Amino acid sequence: MSDPVLPPVLLGADEVQGRVQALADLMVDYVKSDCVGVVLLTGGIWFAADLSRALNRAGRDIAFDALWLSSYADSHESGTMLIRAPLQRSVQGRQVLIMDDVLDTGASLKIAREIALEAGASEVLTAVFARKPDPLKDGARREMEADFTAWEAPARYLVGYGLDDGGKYRALPYIGALD
Repeated sequence: MSDPVLPPVLLGADEVQGRVQALADLMVDYVKSDCVGVVLLTGGIWFAADLSRALNRAGRDIAFDALWLSSYADSHESGTMLIRAPLQRSVQGRQVLIMDDVLDTGASLKIAREIALEAGASEVLTAVFARKPDPLKDGARREMEADFTAWEAPARYLVGYGLDDGGKYRALPYIGALD
């Protein structure tokens, strides 16, 4: 069996980690001591874990939860947002930090924010690792912007660091491109 061909590197592993730490350093004054970090599954796991640790190093230890939303099925847009797993921790009266791997249309981030507010969050902040250019689908604009972004990504088919192609390449420690 031959080794798989890996996608070319756009952003190396060390630069990924550097951008996460720089983002945490920027965010530390905005994140409150009662903050509940909410990762959007599945792609956001890598970023949320690294950002949570970086915030801890910067002096903020946040609680942790997950929200599993799905709008894609093996890289094909389904057109419907499904809530596969809701919040497990109470966010009533607390600040929430929603963390995701990439901002594309903003649909997942918008719905996650609405869910947190409906659950009683006092404030919702959003952070993404990569922000792609606004997709401008059918003349529509992105549904929402993130409060914090680690990397302004190119309009390419990105994989690695949580981003996938049909479930593959998520665990790469770098960002690569398949186009």
